[in-house]
Amino acid sequence: MRIAIGSDHRGFQIKGKLITLLTADGHEVEDYGTQSDQAVDYPDFAVVVAKRVADGLVERGILICGTGFGMAIVANKFKGVRAAACCDEVMAEMCRRHNDVNVLCLPGDLIGDRPVGDLVRIWLATEFEGGRHTRRLEKIAGIEKVELT
Repeated sequence: MRIAIGSDHRGFQIKGKLITLLTADGHEVEDYGTQSDQAVDYPDFAVVVAKRVADGLVERGILICGTGFGMAIVANKFKGVRAAACCDEVMAEMCRRHNDVNVLCLPGDLIGDRPVGDLVRIWLATEFEGGRHTRRLEKIAGIEKVELT
């Protein structure tokens, strides 16, 4: 799978670990920064990854900031992007199963030293259930088409 990944300074260490894990698992990873633990603004990185997903240039995106919330807010501004902040395996599985989430947002400050690999692997492996959930995603797609004045 082709995966775009980005983080701010609070997710930098986890991003590096995930790139190693994803590459070892055979995924093609596009790293969009940041490249150090120096303070940066998370929207700058969320925009690049979300745009890659929205344009269909990658299948999935992973974003990491302190809580995951800011990255999710930015990513969800892009048509066709469904981003969710997850901090455990159950959330990662359910966001895929019910919401077909294509951008996983991780909380660097809350994950800490816990192994994040299992969470990401579950998210990547879980299929969208379809069924009643498809109807709901179609409603979301309809909302994206509405021009707000």
